[in-house]
Amino acid sequence: MNPAQPFSRRARVKARRSAVQALYQWHMAGKSISDVISEFEHGRNELKHADIDYFRDLLMGITRCCDEVDEKLGSMLDRPLKDLDPVELAVLQIGYYELVYHPELPWRVVINESVELAKMFGAEQSHKYVNGVLDKLAHTVRAKEITNLA
Repeated sequence: MNPAQPFSRRARVKARRSAVQALYQWHMAGKSISDVISEFEHGRNELKHADIDYFRDLLMGITRCCDEVDEKLGSMLDRPLKDLDPVELAVLQIGYYELVYHPELPWRVVINESVELAKMFGAEQSHKYVNGVLDKLAHTVRAKEITNLA
């Protein structure tokens, strides 16, 4: 997707919501990401009014660089990556991917959207954990952007 292309905020929110569900399914079922994407696009209603290109970009991008994503996230965690709840992992993977590969999105927007996803799908206090991890990550990968705001 062209980063300069205009997008609907609501459509992006729906794409992220579906991406959390799809990543969760990918982690739990062990299906290929192509099969998961196909199932969401053809057999479910979650993508209605969603930015489907962004949904695909998130899933294909995260799974393409999964080792990088997980390694960098692992260095920010207070526990082994394998001990994370699969929903928290999916939300953190989306947040990481957006912080690193979508610099057109302000870092605070990425964190806020991830926190909202954690509130929606995660355990009761998982949003606080997601916020802390992604804030630490943002200060590493978006240091220049954050410093310019100070």
